[in-house]
Amino acid sequence: MDMKNKTWYDIFMDALHKKFPKKTLLTKGLMDLLNLEREAVYRRLRKEVVFTSHEVVKIVSAYGISLDEIAGINTEQFSFQMRQMNYLNPSKSEQVFLKFVIKSIRELNRFPDSEIMEICNKFPRSILAGFEYLNQFHLFKWKYQYGDETESTPFAKIKISQEEKQIVNDYYEAIKHITTTNIILDKKIFEYLVNDISYFCSIYLITKEEKELIRKDLMNLLDYWLDVANKGYFPETRNKVNLYISHLNIETNYSYTFSPEASISFIAVFEKFEVFSLNTEFVANFMTWMQWKKRTATQISEVDERSRVEFFTKQRQLIENM
Repeated sequence: MDMKNKTWYDIFMDALHKKFPKKTLLTKGLMDLLNLEREAVYRRLRKEVVFTSHEVVKIVSAYGISLDEIAGINTEQFSFQMRQMNYLNPSKSEQVFLKFVIKSIRELNRFPDSEIMEICNKFPRSILAGFEYLNQFHLFKWKYQYGDETESTPFAKIKISQEEKQIVNDYYEAIKHITTTNIILDKKIFEYLVNDISYFCSIYLITKEEKELIRKDLMNLLDYWLDVANKGYFPETRNKVNLYISHLNIETNYSYTFSPEASISFIAVFEKFEVFSLNTEFVANFMTWMQWKKRTATQISEVDERSRVEFFTKQRQLIENM
């Protein structure tokens, strides 16, 4: 069909299929998102039944489809979405979104040039997720800063559901199947985390015993990433990892994922929100800008053994003295 003769609904359906070229993945995603039976989703995808306006709104919101682009409006502006995530007690829609992200990441391992890049001044969940007490601390800090309770919740009372633990574990495993991972860390990233842990211990929200458990997890994290840096790949999958230390301070966390079929950029905002865009032009420019960050960073994975040893030795001393 000629583009000028397409209706907004045709463009919407094209955008939906573009995001999910694999029909089984699209069908399952829509079943979870819209609470529909498989056959009901099939009828909509075959255009025998039209998605309701309410369903369209849910789909474009969950999957980042631009309404301006669907309507054919050329605003010469990039579309972004801001999503507030409650990682401690995710709602049904948040669980659907997180599972959608994990499925999308798993799909990337089919492409030899798939890539993820993280620039961090605080450890992202892709790193902390594999360490029980560090992941609990991340959620504890999030609740302390953004929870609605009038009284502060101590570390011991942060309860993580089995479903949330499974989601975290699935994410931690999926992220290692991307062909290439690039990570640029703020040179003080361990110092920031140690200071946070010590502060909460000083106001008695974390006990000395709990602090020791977190400290041991930090040591395990350090040992794991030293192994990754020495080898230049994840030991579980042997997929490439390039680890860098920035010479300049990093303002916040940025990341992108890329594959030939789709790419997306994320920017963390105050730890509570994530701003993300799927606009092809913006993501391409964003990826180029992030690659430039390597110019002010030192690669310590595989190469530059002296810098690698110095960095990890300094972090080990910092953790031992916390």
